[in-house]
Amino acid sequence: MSDSESHKSLRMPDEDEVFAVVTNMLGANRVRVRCMDGKERTARIPGRMQKRIWIREDDVVLVEPWDWQDEKADVAWRYEKQDADQLRREGHIQEM
Repeated sequence: MSDSESHKSLRMPDEDEVFAVVTNMLGANRVRVRCMDGKERTARIPGRMQKRIWIREDDVVLVEPWDWQDEKADVAWRYEKQDADQLRREGHIQEM
């Protein structure tokens, strides 16, 4: 593996986004996620991602919690497996 592959520039969370790990598939374009801020949320997969990006259990995603309901969120991004491994190595994601 070359140095350029091992330190690829990844999308990092904006001020209103947090890292999360998918724990359950709920159906109806909803997933249960464990966020890095310590909360468990129900996240909605937006229409622009449906049937284009497949999300499975244990995937690392970026979620944007709702302002008016903190127990819910929208999925903003899904990381590939090697990108998620890089985030874990760099310490951005802690396993709970």
